[in-house]
Amino acid sequence: MPKHQHVKKKIAIIGTVGVPANYGGFETLAEHLIEDLGQKHDITVYCSGKKYAQNERKESYKGAKLTYLPLDANGFQSIAYDTISIIHSLFFADVLLILGVAGAWILPFIRLFTNKKIIISIDGIEWKRDKWNLLAKWYLFWAEKLAVKYSHIDISDNEAIQDYTAERYGTLSRIVEYGADHTLKVGIEENDLDTYPFLKSRYAFKVCRIEPENNVHMILEAFTLTNVMPLVIVGNWDKSDYGVMLKKKYSNHTNINILDPIYDQKKLDLLRSNASLYVHGHSAGGTNPSLVEAMYLGLPLLSYGVSYNRVTTENKALYFNDLVSLIGQINHTYQAKLNAIGQEMKKIALQRYTWSQIAQQYDLLISEVLETSKKPSVVTDAQQIPYIQLLELGQAHLKTNSSF
Repeated sequence: MPKHQHVKKKIAIIGTVGVPANYGGFETLAEHLIEDLGQKHDITVYCSGKKYAQNERKESYKGAKLTYLPLDANGFQSIAYDTISIIHSLFFADVLLILGVAGAWILPFIRLFTNKKIIISIDGIEWKRDKWNLLAKWYLFWAEKLAVKYSHIDISDNEAIQDYTAERYGTLSRIVEYGADHTLKVGIEENDLDTYPFLKSRYAFKVCRIEPENNVHMILEAFTLTNVMPLVIVGNWDKSDYGVMLKKKYSNHTNINILDPIYDQKKLDLLRSNASLYVHGHSAGGTNPSLVEAMYLGLPLLSYGVSYNRVTTENKALYFNDLVSLIGQINHTYQAKLNAIGQEMKKIALQRYTWSQIAQQYDLLISEVLETSKKPSVVTDAQQIPYIQLLELGQAHLKTNSSF
């Protein structure tokens, strides 16, 4: 039996804001890895000192060691944040579990001068997101390539992303999705109706970052042109000109309820779990945490019809591709049909999106990386398919040239 099965290995989790998790996919992942794998491995999590006040910081959390850096884990500072975390972890960690590609520029040097094992989650096709400027897109494109090439194992959170990395880089990424069973169905109490009067009747719900790639503008406009049910939408409206503009334009519409960010999990679950329809507009990335959480709550889903979302929902939700199709779907939301879709989403989530399953998959990858030195390669044929045909097939993410 391999020696690493008898001795606790030291695992560094790099690239999250930190734990306790506030709200974020990687942070929630880190917290559940601590809970499920903490007895088997010695885990250290790097945390942003910008997000945790001095009096909130702890030396450990649920048995994991916490290391704070005086930097922001997101935006431009994430490059330095991840880089310093990686360098620091070299002094003690056996396995570097890196979430995101911001610090990937340093991986060639890590591979050249150390024998540390590297597992990296590339977090969707980050460089294609509309929120980044051209320079940021170029860096993320380059960092993604380094992340895949110089890691021992790279993780995709969606089969569509695995197809993309296989086509672009000729390697086999491992699919590990997100768990959702931390979400709970919360019953409505009398005081909740005073705070949120819309809970008294049917409503659609959406929570997301307010960015163009999430099609917030399209979704808001569609609900102003229908009267089947109101839309309740939660997001960080004041973080961008785009959000400020939309909030100003739609906040007074009778069919729209705009709410600021909600970081209380119970309150968020109250609003989500009692919705009649969940609307998901993400057009970039991989398996989205808010999507699988809605599935676990058994919510009927109306989703933007890109390949990532179709794979996550096993092509069994409702889909839209533009304003006209979105309005058409909203106007035909018959309750019996919605109930059937909600039941199907819950069934899929129970089979695929529970944290115990996700943690077990990470544990298997940790065991594997301690034994491996070379990742498997693959050969694909999609490069021969014209881009226009990929677009028609809904597989445009397989386009492998470097244009932004």
